[in-house]
Amino acid sequence: MTEAIKIRTKPKQTLTLKPELRRELKNPLGTLIKGAPRETMKELTGIIRKEKLRCIISVGDVVSQNMLKQGIQPQIIIVDEKVMRENVRPIKPALEKVINVKNPAGTLTPETWLAVGQALKQKQPTQVLVEGEEDLLTLVAVLKAPENALVVYGQPREGVVAVKVDKTAKEKVLKIITAMKPLPKS
Repeated sequence: MTEAIKIRTKPKQTLTLKPELRRELKNPLGTLIKGAPRETMKELTGIIRKEKLRCIISVGDVVSQNMLKQGIQPQIIIVDEKVMRENVRPIKPALEKVINVKNPAGTLTPETWLAVGQALKQKQPTQVLVEGEEDLLTLVAVLKAPENALVVYGQPREGVVAVKVDKTAKEKVLKIITAMKPLPKS
């Protein structure tokens, strides 16, 4: 299993979602915490404390902002400065390190794997700022993160999803990524 993950986490081509995968990704990859931000962040804080999770990755502007407001400092914050494809005010976390990456909507570029990998190597909290769309970087984060990390992303109009990274989560995400379609090189 580990061998397959290593091979697939460094694709040479941009991957794109097939229509059937879009439907599948509407289902949470982990635990759905329903409710308003104050409620979801309180429950998320409890999960982090109970599980003693040290590596936390947030994907998305709203969830990242809410985590920071509640005193939850992710090790990696992945944002695109958009909410539901509308521009929003940039998050201004006190982070020394920002990694910029391009990633068009509905795709995973080879650079996204490098950006998340670089962010995971940093000793201080790091922001990955995506030009394009960050949603699918949740998949990269789950595959690249160490076991017992927590990847958190927003579930529109419902709450947040907390994915505890383990072998099962990695296998589930690997199956999705393997089913993505490589874009022809131009």
